[in-house]
Amino acid sequence: MKELVHSWLRSTNIDSNYIAIFRDLIIVLGILIVAYLINFIVKKIIVVTLHGFAKRSKTTWDDFLFDRRVFQRLSHLAPAIVIYFAFPHFFPEEKALLYITEVAAKVYMLFTVLLSLDSFLSALHDIYQTLDISKIRPIKGYIQVGKIVIYIVGSIFALSILLNKSPMYLLTGLGALTAVLLLVFKDVILGFVGSIQLSANDMIRPGDWITMSKAGADGTVVEINLTTIKVQNWDKTITTIPTYNLITDSFQNWRGMQESGVRRIKKSILIDSNTVKFCNDILLDKFKNIQLITSYIESKKEEIKNYNSENNINTEVLANGRRQTNIGIFRAYLEAYFKANEKINQEMTVLVRQLEPVEKGLPIEFILYSNIQDSTGYESLQADIFDHILAVLPEFELSLFQNPTGRDFQLIVNK
Repeated sequence: MKELVHSWLRSTNIDSNYIAIFRDLIIVLGILIVAYLINFIVKKIIVVTLHGFAKRSKTTWDDFLFDRRVFQRLSHLAPAIVIYFAFPHFFPEEKALLYITEVAAKVYMLFTVLLSLDSFLSALHDIYQTLDISKIRPIKGYIQVGKIVIYIVGSIFALSILLNKSPMYLLTGLGALTAVLLLVFKDVILGFVGSIQLSANDMIRPGDWITMSKAGADGTVVEINLTTIKVQNWDKTITTIPTYNLITDSFQNWRGMQESGVRRIKKSILIDSNTVKFCNDILLDKFKNIQLITSYIESKKEEIKNYNSENNINTEVLANGRRQTNIGIFRAYLEAYFKANEKINQEMTVLVRQLEPVEKGLPIEFILYSNIQDSTGYESLQADIFDHILAVLPEFELSLFQNPTGRDFQLIVNK
């Protein structure tokens, strides 16, 4: 080929001193044209044809490969291969030219492969996201680590090509830079360790509702990366938390509540101890008119009457024997009220209990589980419960404890 071009140029009127230069330029131009045509054929015909087959196939993994441009990036290898093998064939004696084209072609092919592997890992993650296990075991952190390793190894090979040294030569010298690399990639290393522990112990998944007061996070996990975890708070703001912080610091994951289908309500009210008293017959008759506790009061009254009679209790003294109290009946009323509420789960604990008296009164705590999980309905249910409790307290001749206010002092002055 080279001799044919040389003979053709000699047949023209070109000065013999420039024939070699024009010959080499024509051959180089010819190589570039062939490389361009090969690139066109691979990219516009072969890749497009494969893309058409992928769209018509029933599988989805090949679609992800094309969406991430894996084959499109691999197609760039074709012209580089043509140039890499053509120049030594046509210019075996041009050492400087061969060295430049060989190094350039190798580096170009290397980074083409790196970009293709990057796209392949992204496509692999997209394919994994279609599986149900991806909701439990996210692998985005591992994909990011894989990309970092690929680019580090690729950079070492690129340097070895440019410096014309063996990769092992560079790797042996890399030991001296270990401390620097550890410092530079500290966050990446900690994030990688944290992501492994989070995934292995199933501590967090995308879609989990977590609360981390220290980081100001209270919302849904939207993304788990190698170094950070993004949480969309209920006010639609985004909180970014370093992955390793979820290992070293405490956080609350509400997944168990979400999976159970219920949400716990644990609240208490403080009753003014001065309003607690025994119930006489007049008060019991009044309470019997409350439908939720009518049967309770009658059965309790009969039980206490039999007990006092069997034990010859002198009931004229209030301290003797057993008696019903307004606070005890109030607790029974709350239990009946909660059990009659269809928004409260009856298969789980419904507990009303009296805690140890404190300086501010007598705490009455209730623990129950709402069938409503969303925050709006859940808070509305709690408000309805407290509205009713506060409004019904006077019916049991009980008062809520509260510190004296200006109005209380004004009433004392007016008296």
